[in-house]
Amino acid sequence: MEQHELHHALGVDALPPPDKAPYLPLSRTTDRVLQILLNGDLARVRADSVAESLGMSSTTLRRRLRADHTNYQFLLDRARQYRCEQVLRQSWQPGKCLADELGYLEVNSFYRAFRRWTGMSYSDYKLAHLR
Repeated sequence: MEQHELHHALGVDALPPPDKAPYLPLSRTTDRVLQILLNGDLARVRADSVAESLGMSSTTLRRRLRADHTNYQFLLDRARQYRCEQVLRQSWQPGKCLADELGYLEVNSFYRAFRRWTGMSYSDYKLAHLR
């Protein structure tokens, strides 16, 4: 996945408001974490395994992400949102199936996240976009 796709997944590709400075480029560590999340099995990938695959401790990973003003959970949420958008562009899936694919243990957690991402319930989204 290329840099602009990573930034889109993170939600940093929009132009900043005129009174705001442009965003700073993401560190290599944050880019690599996003790569792992976007390309991995979200039901199985965990922060400690990501840190290990990057050759660092979980503490070092947390510290480096904090230096980018982010954290693992935020990046995981963005990866889930991006993957959800990709899946729904191709075909509709029942919420339970999509929740499993995105690594949610409970479908209600997925539904809450979906409402946070879109401002709509999953069923309302379906009615609005599948006509």
